[in-house]
Amino acid sequence: MIELLTANTPNGKKISIMLEEISFEYKVTKININNNEQFKPEFKKISPFSKIPVIVDHENNQSLFESGAILIYLAEKSGKFYDKNQKTIINQWLMGQMAYVGPMLGQHHQFHHYNPGKSEFGENRYFKISERIYKELDERLSKSKFLACDNYTIADIATFPWIARHEWHDIGLKRFNNLTRWYEEISNRKAVIKGYDLLKKGEEIPKV
Repeated sequence: MIELLTANTPNGKKISIMLEEISFEYKVTKININNNEQFKPEFKKISPFSKIPVIVDHENNQSLFESGAILIYLAEKSGKFYDKNQKTIINQWLMGQMAYVGPMLGQHHQFHHYNPGKSEFGENRYFKISERIYKELDERLSKSKFLACDNYTIADIATFPWIARHEWHDIGLKRFNNLTRWYEEISNRKAVIKGYDLLKKGEEIPKV
């Protein structure tokens, strides 16, 4: 059984979606990041940077931090969404999400959604970067059905929850036809619908 220690964030949703996709038994242990529970010594033992999510695989008493590493672990354990013949391209798009898409959209959330009016420079900078990310993803998806290849992979699972916050971004997802096509197709997957509702409170995936 997999224990998922997380908060209800895009990075946390990556893992609950993956666990639903591979049909692994799991339980969610909520980490209240608003109350700084991620900095408690017992959590820091398994998450050196005090970040969520973390999983504990109780089958072999293995813990993992960093959502990209967790996705690779679960993909290899399940044998799904990580085709051995496509690993090189999957890894590139997964790392692109980890190093670029997530951090930049996260900064856009901070300046545009959580703290509007505090820094015109920050708001403008991260809006422009986020808009560029939409354009770059849209361009990629004009050439490929999914991000890495023509098959749905952990690169898509990693990226989807960040685009699911498109209402926060105020960029206009519907302006990007290929990205919208990708988003809607993934939104209709039963495992994605279930995994997106990480805390089981009836949270629905935002429409375009």
